[in-house]
Amino acid sequence: MSGPGDLWLAGLAHEPSPNADERPAGHSVDLLVIHNISLPPGEFGGGYITDLFHNRLDPSAHPYFAAIAGLNVSAHLLIRRDGDATQFVALDRRAWHAGPSNHCGRERCNDFSIGIELEGSDDTPFSEAQYLRLTDLTRQIQALFPAITPQRIVGHSDIAPGRKTDPGPHFDWGRFLTHLARLERKRRPIGDT
Repeated sequence: MSGPGDLWLAGLAHEPSPNADERPAGHSVDLLVIHNISLPPGEFGGGYITDLFHNRLDPSAHPYFAAIAGLNVSAHLLIRRDGDATQFVALDRRAWHAGPSNHCGRERCNDFSIGIELEGSDDTPFSEAQYLRLTDLTRQIQALFPAITPQRIVGHSDIAPGRKTDPGPHFDWGRFLTHLARLERKRRPIGDT
């Protein structure tokens, strides 16, 4: 018998974050939120994002870190620039990625969403490897949570306007949704419409 905390995707690293908890009763998962993150800002690579999600970010390692080292945050998944992915929170648990948020009149989006962080910034285009991995992971998530339709995939800026800007102007929604539609067509059985 499976229970909460069992939904870990195969084929990627698992680094369970302490910054997660059980979803409130009565909340089904029906939203996917895409973010961007880089630590330090605008720099890629290294283990600082993992350190942040595990509450072990050294505030003396970079001036920017002093302001964020005490945050308790996480995302379900992180996709690095090369497409490598890590899962930090089981998909059936609540990750702490959205903060104060609202989608279609529903507050506290963490309660009913899955958060994916792309290593990147508002100033930098994302890599093809990231789009491909995001597409693959999105399809896996949609298979587990069919209520997450393409219309229920949003950016952090959509649920926290004025407070957040990610995934930013360089995230190509058309490219991502085209990849997603193409993958859907490939997986659809012949004769299925």
